Amino acid sequence: MPLTLRDFPEPADPALLARLADLDFPTLGHYLEEGFCDPALRRLAGTRKLIGQAVTVRITATDSTLLHHAAGLVRPGDVVVIDCGGDRRHAPLGEVVANALASRGAAGVVVDGVCTDIDALRAVGLPVYAYGLSMLTTKLHGIADGALNTPVGCAGVAVRPGDIVLGDANGLLIAPAGRLAAVLDEALADDAEEPDLIAELWSGGRLGELTGATASVEKNR
Repeated sequence: MPLTLRDFPEPADPALLARLADLDFPTLGHYLEEGFCDPALRRLAGTRKLIGQAVTVRITATDSTLLHHAAGLVRPGDVVVIDCGGDRRHAPLGEVVANALASRGAAGVVVDGVCTDIDALRAVGLPVYAYGLSMLTTKLHGIADGALNTPVGCAGVAVRPGDIVLGDANGLLIAPAGRLAAVLDEALADDAEEPDLIAELWSGGRLGELTGATASVEKNR
């Protein structure tokens, strides 16, 4: 199959990203069901929250030539999402690629597979999500099969270029900007109310009574 190279997505709305940055990401789990990546895909490097715009790269299991090309094109705030075609033995991401992405201001990288050079990745500090680690790496074979900025699959989620990527120590969520914007006001309101709820619990309040769960249970007895 030939390589497919498409334009990078238009930059995300900075105001939306700024509001999302104020959010406790798991709060979105109260409002959304789709977009949450397989929990086995975890943050392996970096300590800060990940927020940015998806740039997608699909490679073959053994060849990362297209990823090296893409690494020189990423923009500040981009999150590189790598579809490895289901392979979890060959690591396309290591010290050199991570430094290439970080030096261009990438917000993070998500590998639907494995990575390597974990100590070096942690030293770089770029948020890295992957299924695990491997000493076996991809090569630069130059195989004419792959795609840049086309829809890909990642950890059970269909990812489109320009989707918003949100990650922390709990996991990863990838969704269209409009879908996140639709629930953001409610989610931020929930976050603002949570400290008072916790204070009421420590003052003797019962969780079910405070949330309405007890009334619902009693109604359905």
